[in-house]
Amino acid sequence: MGRKENLLVTTENKSIIVLGGGSAGWMTAATLIKCFPDKKITVIESPNIPIVGVGESTLQFIRGWSSLLEIDDKEFLSKCNGTYKLSIKFNDFYKKGESFHYPFGDPVINRLPVGENDWWLKQMVDPQPQSDYAETLYPSLGMVRANTLSYNKPETIQEYKFHKHTAFHFDATQFGLWLKDNFCIPRGVKNIKEEITDIEHDETGIKSLNKKYTADLFIDCTGFKSLLLKETLKEPFTSFSDLLPNDSAWAVHLPYKDKKKEIFNYTDCTAIENGWVWRIPLWSRIGSGYVYSSKFVDKEKALKEFKSHLNKKGYRPEELKFKHIDMRVGIHERLWVKNVCAIGLSAGFIEPLESNGLYTVHEFLLELVRALHRGKTSQFDKDNFNHTCSQMFYNFADFVALHYALSQRTDTPYWKSLFEKQWINNLLKRNGSITNGIEKVVSIKNFEYKFSLDNGIHVIAAGMNWAPTNLETVVARQIDNNFLSWKMQFKRSARILKNQKDRWYQYAKENDSTYDFLKKNIYTTSQV
Repeated sequence: MGRKENLLVTTENKSIIVLGGGSAGWMTAATLIKCFPDKKITVIESPNIPIVGVGESTLQFIRGWSSLLEIDDKEFLSKCNGTYKLSIKFNDFYKKGESFHYPFGDPVINRLPVGENDWWLKQMVDPQPQSDYAETLYPSLGMVRANTLSYNKPETIQEYKFHKHTAFHFDATQFGLWLKDNFCIPRGVKNIKEEITDIEHDETGIKSLNKKYTADLFIDCTGFKSLLLKETLKEPFTSFSDLLPNDSAWAVHLPYKDKKKEIFNYTDCTAIENGWVWRIPLWSRIGSGYVYSSKFVDKEKALKEFKSHLNKKGYRPEELKFKHIDMRVGIHERLWVKNVCAIGLSAGFIEPLESNGLYTVHEFLLELVRALHRGKTSQFDKDNFNHTCSQMFYNFADFVALHYALSQRTDTPYWKSLFEKQWINNLLKRNGSITNGIEKVVSIKNFEYKFSLDNGIHVIAAGMNWAPTNLETVVARQIDNNFLSWKMQFKRSARILKNQKDRWYQYAKENDSTYDFLKKNIYTTSQV
């Protein structure tokens, strides 16, 4: 028998209950009350369930969401232990001892007739470390190299755009609380602290919570538990264990030893034995964690590996408090079912490589707002929401998987298994990734000899030495020129790009250090 979605009487969703607080719950409430101030928005959160609260890093896309809410960085960063980030650094993913950056914003590309991106052509005649790609094409990498920051002022780099090239590090739990107290409650969002022990439902969806709370629409923000979508409506979950290797994490807060030197303007990711370690500089502390695969190492051994890594960095693990997290990696088949829509961990989760935790929250919320603006919500609206969010999720999962597929490490069973993995069946043929998925990326690379600049895959490809073309192919397909003339043209391009890279770095060195910039513009009190 088919699903009985037609039994649901459509409404205009005038009353909405968000079940669950945390960053996802309060970001949801803030978005809804901003876009629909006439709707009745209620957040019900348990006083007893701890918030995961690990996510501390964002992508530049959060800028669009914060602009929609009209909240200024200076309003919340100082209340959320926040700092700015320009990039994500990947250490030892391609090979041990090699690293590269994935910066935000748009690259500065000087196109030649023979290619979309002349860095690849420069590399053929003037080979540089893979890190040279981002440093050459992204003006913000000058500031990353110099560990400086600046707003857009006349004396800063012309191609550098602060709001396009920066995202945030912050304490996600504190951010949720800031939204609650400073945005949601003042605008009329009702907050109820109560454990939900009784959920009444039928073929049309949720009828009531604890036999007294009713609404036209329920937003499930209950984390991995997914109390409404999974536990109550039994919506099937699609695991991504065949695609993404990691399913567990150890997290810890690290103290600063020399704060002025250790606050840097990027998220640091380092691949180790059975996964990778993150390092996120907040204002008063460093957030760190080890994301690993339980298929290759148990919880205790993983903690031992993490402690060993920290010990090499000069920390005393015996003085630190560690927290373990079991991750449910994948997504529900549908996110909006009957009168329940899931946002955040209750909808799905991709392992946190590439700082995607809050990305799916604000991007799914923007799709929800688009649907709610229609008035009455039809099944077509829900189907369209489910399709769009699933595409977005699958594409990002493919993007994260690429970091493992392109690795050349074989030094542990974990990395050797990824090197030998048959990605064609497990990754390229996945259903869903029709927009920016790896299947499309491989096709464009193999037959058009380039990468799209509309997403970050070209940066990862450069960092992992996955070139879209080579000198022989370029020359062979340009029959009106000879081999020598192309090499001369590539050398001219190499000089132009080197001058561009050097100019950005020189400008960057003239600006405030990341610490001094934050102290001057965000932490203006005595909070050091």
